[in-house]
Amino acid sequence: MKTTPVSFHKKNVDGLNIFYREAGDPKAPAIVLLHGFPTSSHMFRNLIPILAPDYHVIAPDLPGFGFSDAPDHKEFTYTFENVARVVGDFLDQLGMKRFAVYVFDYGAPIGFRICLRYPDRVLAIISQNGNAYKEGLGKDAWAPIAEYWENPTKQNRETLRSFLTFEATKYQYYHGVKNPDVVVAPEAIFLDAALLERPGSAEIQLDLFGDYKTNVELYPRFQEFFREHKPAILCTWGKNDPFFVPAGAEAYQRDNPEAKIVFYDTGHFALETHVTEIGAEIRSFLGSLKT
Repeated sequence: MKTTPVSFHKKNVDGLNIFYREAGDPKAPAIVLLHGFPTSSHMFRNLIPILAPDYHVIAPDLPGFGFSDAPDHKEFTYTFENVARVVGDFLDQLGMKRFAVYVFDYGAPIGFRICLRYPDRVLAIISQNGNAYKEGLGKDAWAPIAEYWENPTKQNRETLRSFLTFEATKYQYYHGVKNPDVVVAPEAIFLDAALLERPGSAEIQLDLFGDYKTNVELYPRFQEFFREHKPAILCTWGKNDPFFVPAGAEAYQRDNPEAKIVFYDTGHFALETHVTEIGAEIRSFLGSLKT
C-alpha cells in the first residue's frame, strides 16, 4: 500500500486555535476522526496512514485536549454542546460538506451532536466504543460520575480527580488487553497523562464529567437520527472495555438493523492493539458505500 504523508495544522475557530492532523487527497471521500477522553488526535496516528491513500482524513484535537487551545474553564464553558459547536464550525471552515465520521468515547456525543446539526452531511458512522445507549454505560465504571450528576457537591467533584491520575490513564489503556506491556505504546499513555497535568486541565475535565449527563439525555435524539436518516453504521468495539460495554454496540441494530457490529478481544483503546484489523474493516465498509 502506498504511503501518504500526514500534515499538522492549526485553524482559528471561534477564537480558539484548533490543532488537527490531515492526510489524503482533499478531493477524495472525507472521513473525520473524533477522539475521546483523555486523549487527542494522537490516538489515530496509526490509523490515518491506513485510510489516507483513498480518503481525505481530518482528525482534530477537541478544545481543551491535545494541542488545541485549552482556555481556563472560567473563560470557556466546557460543555459538550459548546465543544460540538466549535468542532462543527471547524468543519464548516474546512468546507466539509459530506463525510463519514469515526467516533470514540467523547467523540461520540460530539459527533452525534454534529449529526443533529448537519443531518444531510453525514454519510456514515464508524463507532469504536462510541456510545449512544444507556445499556452501553458500564455501571461500575460510571458510578462515581453518575453520583456527581445526581449530587453535584464539592466532595463528589473531588472524588472524580482519581480519573485524572497517571494510573487511571494507564488503566484505560491496559484493562482487557492481553500482554499490554508488549502491545500498548507507552508514549500514548505518557502523552495523555502529561496533558492532563497542565495547569487548569483538571477543572476542564471535571466540568465535562459533570456535563456528560446531557449526552445521556440526548440519547433518544441520537437514536432518532439513526432511524430517520439511516446513515450506514459500523461498530468496531473493544469488547473488554469497562466504560462502554458490548451491549452499547449491539443496541445500534435496534435503530439500524443493517448496522455491522465487530468485536475485538481488547479494551477501551482498541486502535492500540487492533489498528490493522480495524483499518481494514473501515476500508471495506466505506468502499461498499454509494457516495
